[in-house]
Amino acid sequence: MTADHPSPSSSAVAAGDPPARRRTAYGKETWREISFLLLNLPAALVGFVYAVTSVLVGIALSVTVIGLPLLAAGLAGARGIGRSERARARGLLDVEVAEPSPLPPAGGALPWLWTRLKDPVAWRTQLYGLIRLPWGVVTFSVTLVSLVALWPVLPFIARGLAAADRGMVRGLLSPSDELERRIAELESDRGVVVDTAAADLRRIERDLHDGAQARLVALAMGLGLAKEKLHEDPDAAAAMVAEAHGEVKLALQELRDLARGIHPAVLTDRGLGAALSSLAGRCTVPATVAVDLDERPAEAIEGIAYFTVSELLQNVSKHARARTASVEVWRAKDRLLLQVRDDGVGGARLDGGGTGLAGLAERLGAVDGVLVVESPEGGPTTVTAELPWRARRG
Repeated sequence: MTADHPSPSSSAVAAGDPPARRRTAYGKETWREISFLLLNLPAALVGFVYAVTSVLVGIALSVTVIGLPLLAAGLAGARGIGRSERARARGLLDVEVAEPSPLPPAGGALPWLWTRLKDPVAWRTQLYGLIRLPWGVVTFSVTLVSLVALWPVLPFIARGLAAADRGMVRGLLSPSDELERRIAELESDRGVVVDTAAADLRRIERDLHDGAQARLVALAMGLGLAKEKLHEDPDAAAAMVAEAHGEVKLALQELRDLARGIHPAVLTDRGLGAALSSLAGRCTVPATVAVDLDERPAEAIEGIAYFTVSELLQNVSKHARARTASVEVWRAKDRLLLQVRDDGVGGARLDGGGTGLAGLAERLGAVDGVLVVESPEGGPTTVTAELPWRARRG
């Protein structure tokens, strides 16, 4: 391919960022920050009392049987306090902090105790509660005085104090590290994968039951009747066998279509280029295919790419009202990129519209993929999918 390809990674980031807004001195952002700063004192009092009580009581009684369980219970409760503080910061300071992954289920009292005693999220939340009391007193006092006596500079004071709060929330209440964040994302993605697999299994079962299975049952009954008439009425039996032969051809075609929907043979044998050309040939809109790959990706990635293009071309056929479409596939370092364009009416979007793009984006996200849709009203539409590149083994 000679065309320059856009960078979906940068497009995806840009698509996900909120539009830049000009902030006014006494706009709603300032008043949300002031509200947060005034609420710091009561919130800090609750957090400080809880942290001191739960930690000191647990440590003081650690020489007894109930000490460590009390400390573990206090740490478990600290997670709830951290959750409420993240929600407060999210609502008033626009701080997007990922929720830590839940603790793994424990199979007994001792594993439950040990898991909570070594929970870094809970310990950092307790530390947050301890250091927030003096800070809460400072922010409450300065903000209150500024409201009364320092009105002209209040927005700047609120912005500076809120920036420090944002730093504390991100530093102490965010997931422990990148691994912790990835665990939380993967646990969310696992549900998407399981739901998708279950839906596919239900679809395959329905197609088998309503299609090939029903046809084969009718075929067996027809052959049974033909067998009974073989000696009494050979001509009728021959006609019934001929009809059964047609049913066999239809059943075989349905099974081929079903197998293609699971994993097409042309993809296994000849790779993405041939498989996508086959898809384009079945599309109701004339479509061109250009694949620029020096080697084939891993089987799983190749299959995801195939079915992504399949769904996007189905959208073009059903919704785009386009005259032409194109499919391009290429590799950029450690990513596999594919792009489907059409000259249709546009208006496709990820958040609805009946095109299934939201579900496709979720399925791609479950394997660290990205889906970017550019579809202004009136067209054209460009959908770019980005998948991790994994080398084929063997």
